[in-house]
Amino acid sequence: MSKIILKTPQNLESMRQGGKILANVFDKVEISTRVGMNAFALDRLIFNEITALGAKPSFLGYRGYEHSSCISKNEEVVHGIPHESKVFYPGDIVSVDIGVFYQGFHVDAARTFMLEPVDSEVMTLVNVTRESFFKGIEFAIPGNRLGDISYAIQKHVEEAGFSIVRDLYSHGVGAQLHEEPLIPNYGKRGQGVTLKEGMTFAIEPMVNIGAFDILTLQDKWTIIAADRKWSAHYENTIFIGKDGPEILTLN
Repeated sequence: MSKIILKTPQNLESMRQGGKILANVFDKVEISTRVGMNAFALDRLIFNEITALGAKPSFLGYRGYEHSSCISKNEEVVHGIPHESKVFYPGDIVSVDIGVFYQGFHVDAARTFMLEPVDSEVMTLVNVTRESFFKGIEFAIPGNRLGDISYAIQKHVEEAGFSIVRDLYSHGVGAQLHEEPLIPNYGKRGQGVTLKEGMTFAIEPMVNIGAFDILTLQDKWTIIAADRKWSAHYENTIFIGKDGPEILTLN
């Protein structure tokens, strides 16, 4: 495994500023993700908001990706391409994943939005996915292990009757969009890397109503639930501080 890069106070301040930018972008995304909107128009809004705030979209150009965000709907788990034909309808859930690059550092976050009227099981899915992030980071304290975070996420998801995706991971983030370590969103307590002050992670549970199995579509980006049942995604960039986690991508 490559070395996990600890962030200096100066690095952290840049990531804090980038996180504020991303949180502000999500404020605009939340009010814009409405019935009748399409994913391409939302992606253009995201590009305009990020650049207007003096930052760059982390995803644009990443491994040849041509958009500023990933926008996934319903059975799409992650990496959905924001096509104009991807229109938002009543009852849909829309996952929006955005990275911001500012002062040499990336931050990464995702939200799943519900377009009323949403089925009660789907609403529970979205809420449990978000809750699992917060259950996990309760253990993001120096001296704990990565497995403590992973176990808490998995436990909350599975107790609610859903499946945590196993072939996609949370990850380190900083000067690179994806840094060491890869962090499973499932696992055992007391295992994995020991957490240290200065680590920065993008923690992102991806949760399916059905089985955890996934498939990649022919576009080589979009990942869907193999059983076509719906999926939700929630993510924030966190900093491991002396006394616990600091969420960088929430206002």
